[in-house]
Amino acid sequence: MKKAEFLNRFHHARQVDSERDFPLRKPGRPAAVLMPIIERDELTLLFTRRAGHLKHHAGQVSFPGGRQEPEDADLLDTALRETREEIGINTDNIEIVGQLQRYRTVSGYEVTPYIGILPPPRKLIPDHNEVASVFEVPLSYLMNKHNHMVHLAERQGLTHPIYFIHWQQQHIWGATAAFVRTLSNHLT
Repeated sequence: MKKAEFLNRFHHARQVDSERDFPLRKPGRPAAVLMPIIERDELTLLFTRRAGHLKHHAGQVSFPGGRQEPEDADLLDTALRETREEIGINTDNIEIVGQLQRYRTVSGYEVTPYIGILPPPRKLIPDHNEVASVFEVPLSYLMNKHNHMVHLAERQGLTHPIYFIHWQQQHIWGATAAFVRTLSNHLT
């Protein structure tokens, strides 16, 4: 898929539902991630693997992002700041093309995913305090729902879906996989 096709399919008039999230009992803490689409011959989506020593979500695959800080102007600013801090991308080169619906997580956050398209970064500078590695997956693979799995789990007496997408040796799951699934709902 090329950029023009992606934009044409992403910006349509129909209503798209997000994947089912975790029903929080009180408002979640605001957070944001950037879903960086790399403009190669075939578009790819960039992921990070969180450092293994982190207290929360150690070793999990994620998008650059985090909780909103008081100095952030808005949630987009949060996503861009975290992207600069975590992987050293110059965010001036990112074209923000939209956002997905907020997603509530079991850890008590309400996460807003932003979609940005950028040229291939010359050099990534992962902050090894937060990021163990960075990798890309072809967007066409991620948008194919045959590559998605849903596991139903019970928590607090309710059944909730947990989403999984496997790519080579990478296991994308949870909220990150839900964001990918919601993006695929826009494109199919």
